[in-house]
Amino acid sequence: MAEKIETQYTFCRICEALCGLEIEKQGNKIVSIKPDKNHVSTQGFACPKGLKQHHIFNSPDRLKYPMKRVGESWERISWEQAFTEIGAKLKQLKADFDSDAVAMYVGTAAGFGVLHPMFGQGFMEGLGSKSLYASATQDCSNKFAVANEMYGFPFTQPFPDLPNTNCLIIVGANPIVSKWSFLQVPNPSKHLKEMKARGAKLYVIDPRYTETAKIAGGYVAIKPGTDIFFYLSFLNELIRIKGVDEKLISEHTEGFDELVELQKDWTPEKTAEITGISPDLLKQMVKDYSEADGASLYCSTGVNMGYNGTLAFWIQECINAISGNLDKRGGTLVSQGLIDFAKFGKKNGLLVREDRSRIGNLKSVNDAFPGGVLADEILTPGDKQVKALFVTGGNPLITMANSNKMRKAFQELELLVTLDVFPNETGSVGHYMLPCTNPLERPDLPFVFPLMLGLQTKPYLQATKAVLEPEHEQMDEASIYVNLAKYSGTNLHGSKAAQLFYETVSRFNSRGKKVKEFPQEFMLNLLLRVMRQKSFKSLLKKIHGVKRKEHKNDFLEKRIVTENKKVNLAPELLTKNFSRVESHFKSEQENLDKGRLKLITKRAVTTHNSWTHNYEDFVDGGNHTNYLYVHPKDATRLGIEDKQLVDVITETGKVRVAARLLKDLQVGTVALPHGWGHQSSGLKVAKKTKGVNVNILAADGPDKIDPVSGMANLTGFYVEVIPAKGEQAEHSWSGLEADALEMR
Repeated sequence: MAEKIETQYTFCRICEALCGLEIEKQGNKIVSIKPDKNHVSTQGFACPKGLKQHHIFNSPDRLKYPMKRVGESWERISWEQAFTEIGAKLKQLKADFDSDAVAMYVGTAAGFGVLHPMFGQGFMEGLGSKSLYASATQDCSNKFAVANEMYGFPFTQPFPDLPNTNCLIIVGANPIVSKWSFLQVPNPSKHLKEMKARGAKLYVIDPRYTETAKIAGGYVAIKPGTDIFFYLSFLNELIRIKGVDEKLISEHTEGFDELVELQKDWTPEKTAEITGISPDLLKQMVKDYSEADGASLYCSTGVNMGYNGTLAFWIQECINAISGNLDKRGGTLVSQGLIDFAKFGKKNGLLVREDRSRIGNLKSVNDAFPGGVLADEILTPGDKQVKALFVTGGNPLITMANSNKMRKAFQELELLVTLDVFPNETGSVGHYMLPCTNPLERPDLPFVFPLMLGLQTKPYLQATKAVLEPEHEQMDEASIYVNLAKYSGTNLHGSKAAQLFYETVSRFNSRGKKVKEFPQEFMLNLLLRVMRQKSFKSLLKKIHGVKRKEHKNDFLEKRIVTENKKVNLAPELLTKNFSRVESHFKSEQENLDKGRLKLITKRAVTTHNSWTHNYEDFVDGGNHTNYLYVHPKDATRLGIEDKQLVDVITETGKVRVAARLLKDLQVGTVALPHGWGHQSSGLKVAKKTKGVNVNILAADGPDKIDPVSGMANLTGFYVEVIPAKGEQAEHSWSGLEADALEMR
């Protein structure tokens, strides 16, 4: 007799949208996933990735058991063997080298759960290692670095009050495809259409006529990598027309006079040729912004990953503040989660370490060093040289700059351990792959942004129990780190009491089992209780989530955590790096008439970083690869035809890929989507795709990354594009193995 079909409500944990889901399952198998129409926030919206995730996770390539490299092959081992051997190696490395010889890379997937990053960082604290690296230095560390300098805490992140704004200027973001970053916004298309309907002024500034621009309207073309000049001219014009709130500036900020001095020469006329934005159009944008009752500038990865992404974001935040839009209905809000996280973090020294990297002497951001120096930290001999690496919820061989160099570095490690759902590219060069539960196999609360910071358009709270039980030997990351600490003679968080507590509750939870698993619901319930919330069990009864109080406008009066309780408009760390702007401007001028191409990235709604290409439906037909998108005029000038193979070249590397013509790009701009290049992975579907890894082209090293945020320049950099030549180019595209080619 067939088992009864049950319905369970949960929420997606693939990205920041956290869409409510209605799941039908039969036994331990999911029959279907639908949007939750009654969810308190997302109200029936979900993207294709969220609705198809059970198919992605059901891949036969899924990691089922701990795996150990033996020679050139992989062998299944027990958890006890894995923990024993890894623990013994850690003891040996700690005895032979400095604690910082053991490093950890925390990927994006780690961030979308509550316990995973908490226990991962606790493990590093127990080891006494500060060698922590994070995916944030690929896409968003600029925002954390700026927030720390301006507001006193890295997680203080103002966001646009979308339901009430009357002017929104989106720079380098495409929320229709990528969703909003640093803000949970269900159904971005609906929000943009609602803004248009009520007469809000909308502008979308991008080198490509994006999906967002096509819905929002107000498209403004900008040349890649010139955002800092746009922002400076915007600030210049705002000050010229006296569009500033003198009372707010006087009462709640410092450094305004320095800011005025920095911007005085950056007129719209000066920057127009470099940015491609006419002075008249820029002045109209400033006028609309200044006159609106509630306005905001918002940016994301297109700005973040550019050459001066940190300085650009800083100027954006200054504009939102001095115009009177910070902490204002319809402007930008600073929300509060279940606790005042900035106050808590500042008091306890959380995320505000002042450490410096061995290579490059770069400051840590959010307690993590730049990923752009990780390869050098491994390859450069000396005290604190990295000898071991744990990669948790990430795939740095695909996502980090100068991937070929990173591969060589990883092959030099004495110990490389991946904690993941799949045997990805990074795992393929490792020593151990530890199989983790997927999001549908764990209980959870919303991750730190909504939970602790309240970064939500509509504040709410939700809990979910596990939808499925693991069918094999997958284990949640919290349990893995408790066991790794035990077997390596380490105490999580550097606390014997904490480790004893974790081991005791794990033993109670896993009676009769050799390897103990941590009771996740118990810990989630404890977190809620500490934050003076109702129990996890009671929250589960609110199957569609429960609304929280609306956002307050009390940031400026009560919640700034700088020493003088004022917004710092001209932090020394940023102003002393401002000289980069003038040299950047001169470089852009010198290249104006040379016809050089700049490369940007591009996303599809069915892709998410590097891990959705192993599902047939997402990579069928023409979706089996990434392409180099080229404007038809550039293609004609370069002698390139549609679908022709081309070589894309930088000083760092070279890739060969097929070109596609795209009128939506600005002339002089090419786009190559990221997250591809799976030929060395253990993923049978993804391995057959033809895509190339764009990050082979991006530069790493201490002299190539942002000195304040540690971010690599992953978009808006110059490339050379030429028709492919040689034996490979004679083959048809359908039969070509599009492996990346190293520069020789």
